[in-house]
Amino acid sequence: MFHCNEKVVYPGHGVAFINQIIEKTIGGENTQFYELVFLHKEVTVLVPVSNANGIGIRSLSSILDIVNVFSMLSEESPKKIGYAGHALSWNKRSKNFQAKLRTGSIVHLTEIYKELQNTAKDKALSFGERHLLMQTEDLLAEEISIVQNIDREIVREQLRSK
Repeated sequence: MFHCNEKVVYPGHGVAFINQIIEKTIGGENTQFYELVFLHKEVTVLVPVSNANGIGIRSLSSILDIVNVFSMLSEESPKKIGYAGHALSWNKRSKNFQAKLRTGSIVHLTEIYKELQNTAKDKALSFGERHLLMQTEDLLAEEISIVQNIDREIVREQLRSK
């Protein structure tokens, strides 16, 4: 269970803090909700406490997790043959990416980001690919900057340089 004022990651949306835990009566049953206020968006959401794990809400990554992110990004990718090594169509790859994005895992975000960066080296990205690259970069930069207590733009530069 999370606590008030704790920072958490909401998959696909970024870092929020738990403003309060409220109780509402829905369908005759009392249900507790986390009131999440996003740090870099003017958005507040209510998440049932009982469903937080199912949604994928998690604590912020550790410093070790962040070190692993940069390690993953700096590893050389194996050379691939053909269209950046992607036999799957963009629609199928996009579905795979979206499934990873919904997990909220920083490792999955890093995998998406790295694959799209590598694809961009071989060809111009489509609109959907560019959008997903920017989204994953934003999510990674936001969490890393909070964990390391440094400016997001510095983190973006670090991500892009890997």
